[in-house]
Amino acid sequence: MHSSAIFLIEFGAIILGLGLLGRLAGRLQFSPIPLYLLAGLAFGEGGLLPLGASEEFVAIGAEIGVILLLLMLGLEYTASDLVSNLKTQYPAGLVDMTLNALPGAALALLMGWGPVAAVVLAGVTWISSSGVIAKVLGDLGRLGNRETPVILSILVLEDLAMAVYLPIITALLAGVSLAAGSVTLAIALGVAGLVLFVAVRYGRVISRFVSSDDPEKLLLVVLGLTLLVAGLAQQLQVSAAVGAFLVGIALSGEVAEGAHNLLAPLRDLFAAVFFVFFGLHTDPESIPPVILPALGLAVVTALTKIATGWWAARRAGISVKGRWRAGGTLVARGEFSIVIAGLAVTAGIEPQLGPLATAYVLVLVVLGPLTARYTEPIAMRLAGRVKPAPDSAPAQLATPAAETLEPVEDGGRDR
Repeated sequence: MHSSAIFLIEFGAIILGLGLLGRLAGRLQFSPIPLYLLAGLAFGEGGLLPLGASEEFVAIGAEIGVILLLLMLGLEYTASDLVSNLKTQYPAGLVDMTLNALPGAALALLMGWGPVAAVVLAGVTWISSSGVIAKVLGDLGRLGNRETPVILSILVLEDLAMAVYLPIITALLAGVSLAAGSVTLAIALGVAGLVLFVAVRYGRVISRFVSSDDPEKLLLVVLGLTLLVAGLAQQLQVSAAVGAFLVGIALSGEVAEGAHNLLAPLRDLFAAVFFVFFGLHTDPESIPPVILPALGLAVVTALTKIATGWWAARRAGISVKGRWRAGGTLVARGEFSIVIAGLAVTAGIEPQLGPLATAYVLVLVVLGPLTARYTEPIAMRLAGRVKPAPDSAPAQLATPAAETLEPVEDGGRDR
């Protein structure tokens, strides 16, 4: 059969399958992300029916999916929102790094992999999946919640930290000199700072340039600008996701609203392709040998991410329910963790690091949507079972006060 015909059959089957899985998840009132990942496992390396002709196109579609997810998330906020959140939330970024990078580094050292592998695995466990979390926030209808800016600030701090971390880890893996590594790092920091400055200072000018009454022209200009900035950012050792997100925050007003409505269907399509692609490149046979340390690491870092989100939301004055939602939403790991592990695998520093990272991410990318949905109700149910001590204030006096204050603090949409 002709290669183009095979490509159309394979890709058509993927899209149709994703649609059916999405409908199933909708009936179950559940995020479709885990189903997309399992579909990728079934048809990837070592799966039931590996794909061939469409794999390269799916890889490109996956990159576009991550870019669109971050663009759409950026459209929800203005540049002033970003600067304000970063100024107030940078302590949460430090707590996030400390709580979530240390477990990965400690495990690598305990397994005797050495300091370079420890730095690599620290990055794998530190960075949450912006793509997965953006999709989950949309699926659960939480983009307008009060805790969402806190989640967003932590994700942006992580993404911006990657502009520093990736050049460092690349230099460590390559064994380059300190001078060469410093030059690479300086370029990455300069580019990230320049893009952020332009987005904050000239956002209105960019919005006027992009604005158009014709939906077709608006779609083409916004999509083209986003892909261009993302590609240039990645070429200069800065995350493409960071570039796409900054384009989103640079657009405001009617332009942002119009772009959001036009790009939503494309985001859903390519985001689903991204999650399938992740599953396609996970060989099921490589998981069993490392499943126990991966599960242990996943449990520990799921708890540390929940603690991070809870602490950051509490610091921002969010209600108890919002704190648990923030913590549960941050659990998922994904695209950045795979990129980091891939660099180490290519450098050949430790044969088991790649399979362990893959198993770890697979566990948390499936667990993440579940913790985002159920952490808050489970925590509230467990808290409700805790009886006050005999010498504490009577429950009938404490409970109405909490019920009166929480809606004022959290807002109707947040509940």
